[in-house]
Amino acid sequence: MVHGRSIRARMTIATVGSFGVILLAGVGMISATYPVRARSDLVDQADEASRRVTTLVDRQRIAGPIPPQDGVGLLQVVDERGIVVAASTGLAGRPPLTRSRPSGGDSRVSERLCSPAGCMMVVGTSNRATVYGPIVAYAAVREPFLLRSSFLPAILFGSSAVLLALMGWAAWYGVGRVLAPVERIRRGLERISAEDLSGRVEVPPSGDEVAELATTVNDTLTRLEDAVEHQRRFVSDASHELRTPITALIVRLEAGMEERTEADWRAALDDAQRLSDIVGDLLLMARLDAGAEPPVERFELGRLVEDEVGRRPGRLPVTLDVEPGVCVRGTRLRLARVLTNLLSNADRYGDSMVRVTVRGDGDTAVLEVTDDGPGIPEEMRERVFERFTRLDRTRSRDTGGSGLGLPIARNIARAHGGDLKVAEGTATRMILCLPRE
Repeated sequence: MVHGRSIRARMTIATVGSFGVILLAGVGMISATYPVRARSDLVDQADEASRRVTTLVDRQRIAGPIPPQDGVGLLQVVDERGIVVAASTGLAGRPPLTRSRPSGGDSRVSERLCSPAGCMMVVGTSNRATVYGPIVAYAAVREPFLLRSSFLPAILFGSSAVLLALMGWAAWYGVGRVLAPVERIRRGLERISAEDLSGRVEVPPSGDEVAELATTVNDTLTRLEDAVEHQRRFVSDASHELRTPITALIVRLEAGMEERTEADWRAALDDAQRLSDIVGDLLLMARLDAGAEPPVERFELGRLVEDEVGRRPGRLPVTLDVEPGVCVRGTRLRLARVLTNLLSNADRYGDSMVRVTVRGDGDTAVLEVTDDGPGIPEEMRERVFERFTRLDRTRSRDTGGSGLGLPIARNIARAHGGDLKVAEGTATRMILCLPRE
């Protein structure tokens, strides 16, 4: 849980920090630019109003107060003597707003005037040809409260602080909601041990990436459980397989020491050879499980079959049907081991003959080994590729194989990108498929 809180805190700090930098930069920019922009808009508004007033006095005097112009109600007309000759209702009877007048050929003057009552932007526009003679028309616009006080930065920065606090709480809460299923997955994995791999983690109903993670974890645990169980069965079966010839070897050696008959010594030698074969198969299976990749070469599959059948004596005659030019790429010794295992099974369980066929089928090289024995029941055609599996209960462990021949053969075939399977039918027909070169 400590790690979850650490990630939660880091993600919250990162979110608030990055958002806070952007927010504070924006607040600082607004604080610096808003007063200037707002006062510029007020000056433009007052300027337009003062220009309109100058046109009103071009040919006639204003009777009564000056009407508001474009929403501006503080208006005055001041002659060249500095006397107010016309004013709006809000400035009636009051002295000129300012003594500033346009000069240097400029027809406009602007000024910011402040008093205890507040500040205003004043713009004066001159007109020399009016019924009053040369005049200056003044228009004034009061500044908003926020613009003329220090509250604007305080409000902006205070609002930013509140927004960051809400952002931090939302990030903390949101990250916590996201990490809660991950934390449950972690606790579930913590309860699973090597002695009991049957436990699984909870899959949240959200259907998101966390749910996919939990499903993947459970699938991995299932594969791990199967691998551990497979390893346990393998160790148990290997121990049993090794115990049988070792026990027989000890018994025969003990009998041989007393009687010293040739039959006992020959039987002991057979047991030692079977023990050596089992150990060799176990070592090869271990290399295949480890994924060791010996050097590969391109060779003709039919030539390999002819060589192996020619050098291997057997109980039954072997008939060959080899299509020339069917080449594969792989490890010659290991593929020869596949053929040897298939021939051994066919020779052991066939009745009168063994047939080996090599042919090409598109991009696939096919090798078939068929015998006329009792065949393999349909429900057992996959089990024969499990380690230490024997089908016929009458077949003695002393005279049968190690139970590793077909599993080794299939592993080699799949390591070469192919497969080994039992074909349908009453006879036993083993089919090896490999990529064709």
